[in-house]
Amino acid sequence: MLELRPNCELCDIDLPPHSIDARICSYECTYCAACVEHLSNVCPTCGGGFVPRPIRPQQAYRSELKLGLGNHPAGLKRYHSKFTPEDIAAHVARIKDIPPPKR
Repeated sequence: MLELRPNCELCDIDLPPHSIDARICSYECTYCAACVEHLSNVCPTCGGGFVPRPIRPQQAYRSELKLGLGNHPAGLKRYHSKFTPEDIAAHVARIKDIPPPKR
């Protein structure tokens, strides 16, 4: 299941589990919608594209399955991109014109 990281890895804004502004790549790198737009939909780590992060239900609607945030809470560890702004800009410039399905 998704880790539901609590913050944007670039600007460090909070992205709680119910945020409609959270975006993830296939490796679960997590960024806010504004940073993804600034990054031209290029993940600074893997080069893939982003999609809206699903919102985990707050409660278990099927109690026998023990789902929902109460049983599977969001992650608490905050992540930050290890790349410099200059490195990110060069990475984005290199591949931003390649559509995500072809990267």
